[in-house]
Amino acid sequence: MNLLKEILPWWVRWLALVSVAAVFGTICYNKGKQHEGEKHIAYVNQQAEHSIKIAKAQQIVVTKTQIKYVDRIKTIYIKGETIEKQVPIYITQTDNVRFAVNAGFVRLYDAAWSGEDPGPAADSDREPAGVSLAQVAAVEAGNAASCRAWRELALGLREYYAHLQVTTNITNQF
Repeated sequence: MNLLKEILPWWVRWLALVSVAAVFGTICYNKGKQHEGEKHIAYVNQQAEHSIKIAKAQQIVVTKTQIKYVDRIKTIYIKGETIEKQVPIYITQTDNVRFAVNAGFVRLYDAAWSGEDPGPAADSDREPAGVSLAQVAAVEAGNAASCRAWRELALGLREYYAHLQVTTNITNQF
């Protein structure tokens, strides 16, 4: 060791010591950065796996809800068509002649479906509208089927949303 002191001046020895410390510090610093990077990658992978679990659980909810309500809505329209086809059985031509639909009824009916004010009543509202009772019944059967189908759709969407919330909350707990 004394030989090293005699050969190398003090400032060279300090420079070597500082260089060794700097290299060691750099190695430790890079190792720490690498460790933090690995932790971040692990976190991102964990989040991706969690998102995949949620997506799979939600897809099950989507499929179940769609199957349930598509069939219900199809059944509603089929039943509605069946009822419309039965109009001539329940409302005969004699009934059409005997019971007239006046223009006032048509105005109110159109106003109800459009949401517009029908305006004041007029003498012309008492005149025949040229619409048979059978036509009114057929239109109402179709409207009723559509309304029931939209009701089922609204109920299905509410159920779908509630199940998605439950699925997401349960999956988020893990």
